[in-house]
Amino acid sequence: MSRDEQLKNRWNKVVEILSNQFADGEILDLDAIIYLIGVQELGKFKEAFKKDEKVNLMHIAICRLLEPYGYYEFDYFDKDGWPHYKIKEELPPLKAGEQSILMKDAIVNYFLEKEVIE
Repeated sequence: MSRDEQLKNRWNKVVEILSNQFADGEILDLDAIIYLIGVQELGKFKEAFKKDEKVNLMHIAICRLLEPYGYYEFDYFDKDGWPHYKIKEELPPLKAGEQSILMKDAIVNYFLEKEVIE
């Protein structure tokens, strides 16, 4: 199986699992999955988040997802328990499709690491 096929199969599995668990089977998109990862990384599951906090949750997720690629490094938790990252290397300019593939690959790797998928 090619790397592209493997990524597609694993991505579809992640989408299926999360959609069934968090959206009653309605298909979650990339942004929704990034948001869920942000909530997971923050660890505050019962809170209602304001709009700016939702943006921050997505930022946390993106930093965490791209940390293994060398783009970000965990720095510290603030007094409210929010993780902060520092930029290690700027992301290269990517086209929209390339960004999507990078994020899907990072998400698949995250769920492999968490042993949610194989």
